[in-house]
Amino acid sequence: MAGLLLPEAIAYASIAGLAPQHGVFAAIAGLLVYAFAGRSRFAIVAPTSSSAAILAAAASAAESFQSSDQRLALAAGAVLLTGALFVCASIARMGALAQFISRPVLRGFAFGLAGVIILRQAPALTGLAIDSHGAGGILWALAWRLWDINPVSLCLGLGALGLLLFLRRWHWVPAAFIVVSAGVVGASIFDFEAMGVASVGPFDVTPPLPGLPQLTGEAWEALARVSPPLVLILFAESWGAMRSLGLRHGDRLEPRRELLALGLANIVSGLMRGLPVGAGFSASSANEAAGAGSRMAGVVAALAMIALLALFSPMVARIPQSILAAIVIDAVLPALNPRPLRHFWRVGRDFKLALTAAVGVLVLGVVNGMMLAVALSLIGTLRRLASPRIEQLGRMPDSRAYVDLAARPEAITDPRVFIVRPTEPLFFANAETVFGRLSDMASNDDAAPVVVLSLEDSSDLDATALEALIELDAQLGGQGRLLLLARCKQHVRDLLLKAHPPLADSQRSFWSVDEAFEAALASIAAPHK
Repeated sequence: MAGLLLPEAIAYASIAGLAPQHGVFAAIAGLLVYAFAGRSRFAIVAPTSSSAAILAAAASAAESFQSSDQRLALAAGAVLLTGALFVCASIARMGALAQFISRPVLRGFAFGLAGVIILRQAPALTGLAIDSHGAGGILWALAWRLWDINPVSLCLGLGALGLLLFLRRWHWVPAAFIVVSAGVVGASIFDFEAMGVASVGPFDVTPPLPGLPQLTGEAWEALARVSPPLVLILFAESWGAMRSLGLRHGDRLEPRRELLALGLANIVSGLMRGLPVGAGFSASSANEAAGAGSRMAGVVAALAMIALLALFSPMVARIPQSILAAIVIDAVLPALNPRPLRHFWRVGRDFKLALTAAVGVLVLGVVNGMMLAVALSLIGTLRRLASPRIEQLGRMPDSRAYVDLAARPEAITDPRVFIVRPTEPLFFANAETVFGRLSDMASNDDAAPVVVLSLEDSSDLDATALEALIELDAQLGGQGRLLLLARCKQHVRDLLLKAHPPLADSQRSFWSVDEAFEAALASIAAPHK
């Protein structure tokens, strides 16, 4: 694991625009802190490619013109705020935090982000000095400077990428470490520097004294605006990896505890001037495949990384930048698989949302693209909840099951009883619309003196929905019709008992649709005054 994590940490530091040691410090801090505070046996909490890319965007958004020291301070501040937000989310029991990013948004975001990361590796891979960090600017520079590409740098990078792809079939093989070692050996034999191939260069492996970065109030305010996306994507990525590996082995995890562990790991990483850390799926899966049985595997990996740095840091400094670019590209290539997007297209659900997330990251940048995708996801959800379908129900022959007539036309109906069911929970944004449409539907059926409303999808009613239901009862009553409730939950009955006791009566609220239907027939046979 140390052989996998060390070159990746150095490579991800380059994504964030920081010196290599900041990625290594983050990996060591994440491994040690999570082993103490977390609960997953297999999670490897270290820098990830996506978090490094978001950190780079966050630091750039916080201040336009910055020196390397300012950029480091801004990055440390963003990591500290990320850790603090994780801890606050744990205290507030916000374990469902990651659910604010739907899977289509996450897949589209990962697809677009992978494209951005690969494009940003183009300067290191080709040996070109490109100032632009945007996808369009990099493509434009590559097109105009195609003949200036360093062939040695490009061949080294492509060769390393080919070897990484070849070794990928064996999960237990530390492919990145093998490739880096080959690069160091090559640098010892050949004078890559004379050939124009850039290397990592010397870096300080002495850990800094923990402390807060020196930032202005305006800088902290700007970081506070761009840190939430980092929290969302880190927890979505980490919880997905932890949960899938835990389910595979029958382990139970508590989201609140994992939020706290990730928060503490990021706070320590920020104090050590490290990158943001999370449980990447590839590293965690590699840890599982290597035979890890407890969190001590992460501790041993951290100690091994420290030993590697202490003994071989001069060799690490000779790693060609193009090989690090190949490691980054290999790490994000799986996210460029279009299969998930094709799946959304095939089933006809949320493909546009996933595509918007991917295009948004490429066009608007990492942070803005992600926020746009999350906003569209929430808007789409609210739009669906605000405009639910109203299904008319009928009874299946020789059963007591009531189903949607549109889907099962063979279902039996009684013209005297109009049975309907909203397909979404009733709340302030849809209650008045639903009950208005229901009233119109019932008014068009003059032969149905009884309306049965199934509330199986509504376990609670807010004040607006409650008042709208009472108004519907009064409106139908004024037309000489009787409203009965089916699948009415106990909490809803308790609310009705306080707000409108007639509807809470056992003669008008029922546990099942079949009971309500039988009561409707009885009321028609012997109507009460």
